[in-house]
Amino acid sequence: PLIDVHDLEEFAIRPAPQGVTVKCRITRDKKGMDRGMYPTYYLHLEREHGKKVFLLAGRKRKKSKTSNYLISIDPTDLSRGGESFIGKLRSNLMGTKFTVYDNGVNPVKTTSSLEASVLRQELAAICYETNVLGFKGPRKMSVIIPGMNMDHERVSIRPRNEHETLLARWQNKNTESVIELHNKTPVWNDDTQSYVLNFHGRVTQASVKNFQIIHDNDPDYIVMQFGRVAEDVFTMDYNYPMCALQAFAIALSSFDSKLACE
Repeated sequence: PLIDVHDLEEFAIRPAPQGVTVKCRITRDKKGMDRGMYPTYYLHLEREHGKKVFLLAGRKRKKSKTSNYLISIDPTDLSRGGESFIGKLRSNLMGTKFTVYDNGVNPVKTTSSLEASVLRQELAAICYETNVLGFKGPRKMSVIIPGMNMDHERVSIRPRNEHETLLARWQNKNTESVIELHNKTPVWNDDTQSYVLNFHGRVTQASVKNFQIIHDNDPDYIVMQFGRVAEDVFTMDYNYPMCALQAFAIALSSFDSKLACE
């Protein structure tokens, strides 16, 4: 089935069609003076015969106290005020917890009379935990995304304060209308002396950044997978109920995570 991307903004936040894996790749561009510190990441949809369709670009903001990535539907305009700004990923001070927002308004910066519909939505939260092996083994990730309603549409989560955020709901075990996902635990392989997952050919290089996201109830259904195929090229595939913006931001968080000690 051909995935329709002519309206990029709409496509980026639309959940993947049920039964279809959306196959993408991320390229990391480190060229230029400060790109080593602030690379730009480009997400493309893979079409047959090696064709690629641009979807999203992401880049870390320079003057931010915490890691803060802007995500845009224009590869040349990664500004906060631009027309193409579609969302952002922001970490806590430790760099272990991240939240993904759409391009709505921050409730702190508004007057209370503002209509709820213009407040920003939280599209995902990602938590990284160190494991028993410290930094040396596979990382543990929890991903919290808004749930789906009976019409298979995403529940809108627009927190007005800290208690309503995805992270707060998850930490308080208030998981109504949210979906909690985890990374699939890799299996130790004696031959390669490393932890491995089966990416069915989509990932060719070992990296601590490679991961698969699943729901505990159905560990065989891969909601999202991400992994390295070359020095600065990664595949990123996602399924219902995830959308491109959620998956791309989750991938960006894994590049950034302080636990990514390779």
